[in-house]
Amino acid sequence: MTVRIALLGLGEAGREIGRDLAAAGADVRGFDPRADPPAGVERRSDDADAVRDADLVLSVNSSHDALPALESSLPALARGAIWADLNTAAPALKAELARRLAGRDVAVADVALMAPVPGRGLRTPMLVSGDAAVRYAGILAGYGADVTVQPGPAGAAISRKLLRSVFYKGVAAAVVEALAAAEAAGCAQWLRDDIGAELAGFDEHTIDRLVDGTRRHARRRADEMTAASEQLVALGVPPRIASAARDLLIELRDRENPQP
Repeated sequence: MTVRIALLGLGEAGREIGRDLAAAGADVRGFDPRADPPAGVERRSDDADAVRDADLVLSVNSSHDALPALESSLPALARGAIWADLNTAAPALKAELARRLAGRDVAVADVALMAPVPGRGLRTPMLVSGDAAVRYAGILAGYGADVTVQPGPAGAAISRKLLRSVFYKGVAAAVVEALAAAEAAGCAQWLRDDIGAELAGFDEHTIDRLVDGTRRHARRRADEMTAASEQLVALGVPPRIASAARDLLIELRDRENPQP
């Protein structure tokens, strides 16, 4: 049986996913008030029109639009359909979507896109949880998607992505801030090479070294990051990451050596 798929949101991610689904032979219809659908995706007039005959709904708009998209679709959602939210939103919002659909015979899939969609499209690794996770994985895998089921309710999949984002986006922000300061200090290439060499040397023991060293040397490193923050201010670079690191180290220092 052909699965009818509705795509809500035709931005960068939605367009690539819709394009790939259509190219794989899926029956896809879509709506976005600000964008036209890619080739092979039937244009619908609004959210409700897009979902009225869909077996699977992919909400690929934004965390801000996730609940409004569901609310505007509710009158037209078919019994037995799957509502899959692919937005990067807090676990509580994913759980709220499931609550809104409770008792309506519409199952929920919380889908976390685990890599940037541009250039990957439907091949973007996906982690999915919720009561429709297994069904979602079966449908999308049939069109060539890379889907891993995460046991647990809606919110479990996105929780793991966001926890990982603390590291990946935090590292990226630290690199951006450090290089901006190095540019101001006239040694950007030196620091770029040094960071690259350090990252290339990461191994299976790196995490333990980072965690243990941070706790053991919190006092000295708090002083070091205080000095680093002061240097960035002098260079005209706001020390957002450096100051956050300083504050964490001070907290660890004081926790290990509480004042009488």
